[in-house]
Amino acid sequence: MSTPYESPEGLDPATAQPTLKRQFGLREAVTITVGTVIGVGLFTTGGNIVGLMGPSVIVATLVAMLVSIYPALLYAEMGAALPYAGGTYQYAGLGLGRPLGMLAGWNFIISLVAVTGGEALAFAYYFKTIFLAFGIELPLPDVALACLALLLFIVTNVAGVKTTGRLQNGFMFFFWGVAAIWFITMIPNVSLPTFVTAPDFLGSMDAFGFIAAVAMIWWCFAGFETCCGMGEEIRYPSINIPRALKLAPFIIFAVNGAFQWFLVGITPVDAIPALADAAAPYADAMISAGILGFPLALLALGVAFGGDFSTLNASIAVPPRYLFTMARDGAMPKIFAKVHPRFRTPYVAIIALGALSILLVATSTLDFIASLSLFADLFYYIIGIAAALGLRRRMPDLKRPFRVPGVAVGVPVSIIIYAIMMSQLGTEPLVVGAIWCVLGLVVFYLCQARYGKPAPVSVAEALPGADELPDAAEAASMDREYRIWKIVVGIAVAVVALLYIAPMLVG
Repeated sequence: MSTPYESPEGLDPATAQPTLKRQFGLREAVTITVGTVIGVGLFTTGGNIVGLMGPSVIVATLVAMLVSIYPALLYAEMGAALPYAGGTYQYAGLGLGRPLGMLAGWNFIISLVAVTGGEALAFAYYFKTIFLAFGIELPLPDVALACLALLLFIVTNVAGVKTTGRLQNGFMFFFWGVAAIWFITMIPNVSLPTFVTAPDFLGSMDAFGFIAAVAMIWWCFAGFETCCGMGEEIRYPSINIPRALKLAPFIIFAVNGAFQWFLVGITPVDAIPALADAAAPYADAMISAGILGFPLALLALGVAFGGDFSTLNASIAVPPRYLFTMARDGAMPKIFAKVHPRFRTPYVAIIALGALSILLVATSTLDFIASLSLFADLFYYIIGIAAALGLRRRMPDLKRPFRVPGVAVGVPVSIIIYAIMMSQLGTEPLVVGAIWCVLGLVVFYLCQARYGKPAPVSVAEALPGADELPDAAEAASMDREYRIWKIVVGIAVAVVALLYIAPMLVG
């Protein structure tokens, strides 16, 4: 008997529900996850904190990684046990109840829509900087370039998940390759004394200031669980999802730490404070240091076509999977559950959210949504973390290929940590976030009244391929690939740590 995901209409014959196709491996799970995060956060917020903390920024980055590791493991457990589209929406719906599940998906969608719009505008800036590095000013408005980039990725994401995965791999490896070359060209411009003695004007930071800095740096880690949202399209999810999530926080730390080190090192000491308010800290730092021409163009090239494009591709790919699953369950209008008969993608959801991003960019209303994004990110993770404990209690017999220890303690502690970070947002994001949640619940209950309640356990739990395991030869190949990832990531983390420690040892 053929499996449901081979159905040409994209329907599960047993349930008449639309399904997606499993084509991603570990590489795509990692690059889509990391690609979501390596973009606007790294090259804006991460750089801004350098202006406040100087070389001490690595401490905040380390803490941000530490508070991401345990939640990433919780998502590894949930993603391996329940590998289908919608991620936290599904986990929370089963573990905490449908209203909280809906709020998780609702907040995830708006946070990524904001990231998508911001990333498109960042691409426009860095694309023009490529030419500006050689004294050429392109007479093109940023909004027009941003909208063209969004339109491009809407088309490629509708065209199929295989296309999305191949593009993501290409963008990420291009970014890492360009980054390596840029690092080498920047080494002669790095001032090591800056890492030994922090400039006097940086002053001291109290505990609340440090918590706020960690919260802002953590935004560079937000999205570490992205592959869970595409769990319905990952092959051997019980193996690949946990492995991707074990790697993700460390990869994000290494990339952030390396770029922050070079930013501290190349920026003239008296120009460091200005980075706190810079819209493009890395480009501003290079310009203030007089580093123009090829090095500046190289940075802009890597950011635009590596960092920005990888984030755009992932952030247009993943939120529609949440909207698709919510619509499939009747928590959103059913039209968003349509699957393209040829490409097997949730094309209506992709087009709808992509069009929303274009609208926000074109009407210059992105700033308002961006403030909401800060609340939505943290609230979404608090619900997701709580869902892990809820699933343990509501579904104790659920098959869990990967199991996290200490959930009874780890979950409450993680929730408290994330709630503390949320307390640093200020009044406006909290108020706007509360209004957004109320609006979401109104939509949810209207849809529930129209479509009725689904079965107590989501139909997605029985989706094809969830329990599939590789044969011995393929398993050995997968193990080799994972060992290579672990070695490379371990070396990268060690190198970043030495970059900060070595100047103090020799200074």
